[in-house]
Formats: sequence, structure tokens, C-alpha cells
Amino acid sequence: MDRRDFLTAGKAKKAAPVQFASPTRTLSGTSPYAGPWTTNEVIHLLKRTMFGAKKADVDFFSGMTMSQAVDYLLNVSAAQSQPLPPVKDYTNSTDPLDPDNAVLAGQTWVNTNTNDGGINNRRVASLKNWWMGRMINQEKNILEKLTLFWHNHFSTETDVIGRGIWCYQNNAVLRKNALGNFKIFVKEITLDTGMLRYLNGYLNTAGTPDENYGRELQELFTVGKGINNATPPYSEADVKAAAKVLTGWQVNGTTNTSTFSASRHDSTNKQFSAFYGSTIITGRTGATGGDLELNDLLTMIFTTSDVAMNICRRLYRWFVYYDIDAATEANVIAPLAQVFRTNNYDIKPVLATLFKSEHFFDVLNQGCIIKSPIDKIVGLCREFDVQFPVATDYLGNANCWQTLNSLAISFQQNICDPPSVAGWQPYYQEPQFHEIWINSDTYPKRNQFTDQMLLTGYTRGGKNIKIDPVLFAKMMPNPGDPNELISDAVKYLFRLPLQQTSKDQLKKDILLSGQTQDYYWTNAWTAYIANPNDTTNANIVKTRLKDLFQYLMKLAEYQLA
Repeated sequence: MDRRDFLTAGKAKKAAPVQFASPTRTLSGTSPYAGPWTTNEVIHLLKRTMFGAKKADVDFFSGMTMSQAVDYLLNVSAAQSQPLPPVKDYTNSTDPLDPDNAVLAGQTWVNTNTNDGGINNRRVASLKNWWMGRMINQEKNILEKLTLFWHNHFSTETDVIGRGIWCYQNNAVLRKNALGNFKIFVKEITLDTGMLRYLNGYLNTAGTPDENYGRELQELFTVGKGINNATPPYSEADVKAAAKVLTGWQVNGTTNTSTFSASRHDSTNKQFSAFYGSTIITGRTGATGGDLELNDLLTMIFTTSDVAMNICRRLYRWFVYYDIDAATEANVIAPLAQVFRTNNYDIKPVLATLFKSEHFFDVLNQGCIIKSPIDKIVGLCREFDVQFPVATDYLGNANCWQTLNSLAISFQQNICDPPSVAGWQPYYQEPQFHEIWINSDTYPKRNQFTDQMLLTGYTRGGKNIKIDPVLFAKMMPNPGDPNELISDAVKYLFRLPLQQTSKDQLKKDILLSGQTQDYYWTNAWTAYIANPNDTTNANIVKTRLKDLFQYLMKLAEYQLA
């Protein structure tokens, strides 16, 4: 009995109150945004579509209109989508006959086969280092953020795939199709060497059909389970029928390509349920049988409205907010899905509509997402312009990137290795969603990371990465004014405002060292700029700036994007 029941016990019972649904969070929709386009909106757009909002990038996009900025972010050239591959940053095999030994240090390994398990493990580490470097040195576009999104959507794990080349090929497929046509994307990921290995597609034969990929293709990759993880609309028989369609595909370990074996293919007709209009996919024989049936399967799947709704929900949760209420479903998800279908499942028009919408810039959708570990780590390095070794120092960079990957793993996000085929829990696990990123284990580690980046940094292989607080302060318009410095730091590092009383207290306690006059900071800054080699002045300025940024990054607001 709860407190209310206890206090009313014995009294006449009233009619039960009407149970209302959860209050609507926002009624904005996909109409074009027509509000202010200020530094605030630019930072919001960049923090959601890139990793962090560097001051230089904010300045760059501030010179455009909102629509121009979104178009620029979504304009990814073919060359940008397929960057130079990872290079050999590891030691040779102990087997003198291993082909990998012929790959020179600093040269790419992606075209040379090896069956050495230890070397493949080192190649996977090299791939992860390379990807971390790609994110830190990203172009001014959405590609890196979107590649990570698709990696979470079409999730694979390197230890299951086994071969470094196939892991790299999987990443290349994600990059190539990130902004392309989703139907083509699904077909290419279906036949991707890494995916064929990960979900047992290469073991799927007429005699022993394997349902792994046929299930995930529908449950996770296309149709989905509905907004609240409801019972899937397709049937178990549909999973079995899809598995039969997909029989016969293998991975050629010599050419590192997917191949089709007609003798391993189930050439019988495949019957699907009423959800798919009771479609029958005609069994095919011969060398083209697998490809023709796969085309039929995808055509059938994409005739449902569920595919567009599922993918738009996934995009929404990644880029906007985790909770999709009835108003959001009607005003945002459904219109986006219509855009998706109208454009024959091209991805770019959907993202353009979303990022240019009033809903995306709705104040309730700003500063409301907890940063993922990758967002936290990469965003910090980019926003503080942390200095890494020169590009030609591939070993030095690899050591730095490996340090950051190790930190991300400790924060519970291991790129190339999500915990399951469903991806990382914060993007699907109700009701916590992104709150899962913050727990009693990860929160102290996040704070330790920001502390150490300000104090000693991280050293590996003789290379050190750390925050230079003076460099960040110099990026601000007027760092000699303590009021403007604090306001600007909050503007670029936070997505929620600090009360003026808090700013004033920070100024007095840290920048003014307990004094009350602004010139205590202004004079110290001016003296340092005039003579940066003066150890006394340098220590005063650097210590106060470290204390300021350390305090700011310990606040809860810094965890939000």
C-alpha cells in the first residue's frame, strides 16, 4: 500500500483517473528551419554531424546560410569516401615465409594475404588506429560520424570475422555507401566478405541453411521490430525462406571476394508470409541464380513501409534524440520515411530534410544527448586542437591513436567491435538508451581522462598528447577579458548555458585567484603574451587556465552534445 492509499483507506472510492500518455516533448516537425542562424546553431549542427565543433570549423560554416552549411556537410566526394588505407605499424611474423613480411613498414597491408593469427590481430589493431586517426583528422563533412552510425547499424566484430583484410573491406563498404542508396547498400553489405563471415553467410547451404543473416537482415538491418521493439511483423517462416534465398554464397580467401556456388544453393521456390504479400521467390539455378534471388528478396523487403520507418528511427536516435514519442513519430519519422521512399531510398535527401528542419534546431533537441565515448574523446582532441605527430610519422601517430582507442574501450565503446550484432546498447536499449554511457565505472574514467589530458597528457612510444590550455584560449576572440573568455569557453565546450552567477564565481575563484578586479587576469594574460618565455608569467596563466578547463569539463554539462 502506498502513502496515498494509506491516507485514504476506508474512504469512499472515486472513479479511477483517466491515464494519459506521456506528455508530448515537442510538436515541431520537418518544415524548414527559419529561426536564427547564430554561432549557437552552427555549433549544434557540427556537434551532431561531426565529432566536436572546432572553433575554425564554426567560423567556416558561420559564413554560410544554414542550408548551405548542411549541403556542404553532406557533400562527400568519392575520394573522401575511400581514403588511403591503413599501413603496417606492427612487427613481422615469426614465420619467415609469411607473405606479410614482404610488406614494408609504413606501407598498406590490405592487398597482401596472411593466415597468421597474430598478424591478423595486429592488422585489426592497425585498422582501429587508422580509423581513430580518420575521425580526429576528419574532413569538414559528416562522413566519419555517419560511418560510425552505419557500423553500429550493420554491426560486425573483428574476432568473429578473423581476417584483417575482411575487416577493412567491411569498413570500406560502410564509407562507400554512407550517403548513397540504401537498397544498393544492403545488397553490398549482404555480400561483404566481413559480413558473410560474421553472420555465417559463408556456411549457408541448401543442405544446412543458416538463418543468422536472414534473421538480422529483417530484424535489424531493414524491417525492424517497430518503435517499441514490438513483435516483428514478419514471421519465423520468412526468416527460414530468406535463409534459403541466401544459400550458396562463400568467401574466396585468395581473392578476398564473395563468390556464388550454384551447387550449394537451394533452387526451390521460397514462400513468404502475408506481411510480404504472400510473395513467392522463384528458385533459380546456374551461376546467376543467387544474385537474381537476392535481388528479388530485397525488392520484396523494400516494398514494405517498415524499412523506411525503421531506418529513419535509427537515424533520429543517433543524430537528434533517443526518445520517439507519438508526436515525433507522426511529425518527424513518418515524413522522413516518405522522403526516403519518394527518393527511392537515397540516404542524403533524408538527412538533408532532417538537418534543415525546425525539429532539428528545436531548443529542446539541443544539448540533450549524452556523448558517446568516441564523441567525448575525439571531440575533445578536435576542439582543443590537440597536437599529434606529423602525418609522415606513422608509428608516432599509431601510438597516439592506440592510446585513444584503449581509452574508448575502457569507456565501453570499442570501434570495430560492438558487443553484439545489435550494436551498442545505448542506441537501442529501452528505456535508458544513451544514459547507459554514464555509470559508476565510466563516469570517473571520463573525468580522469579530461584531468590527465590537461595535466600530464598520455605518453606512448615516446609520443605525448595533451591539451595546451593556452592554445585553446588564443582561439577565443578576446582571451584577455576574463568575462569573455569564460563565456566563449562555455559556448564552445557546452551545449547548455551556465548561469551568470556561476560564471562570476569561476572568474573570481580561478582566473582572478580570489581577487575581485578583472585586471588581475588581464594583466597576467597581457604579460604572458608579451613575454611567453617568462616562467613566472607562463606558470600563472597556464595554471589558471588548466584549473578553469578542468573545472568546466567535470561539470555534467560537458557530457552533453
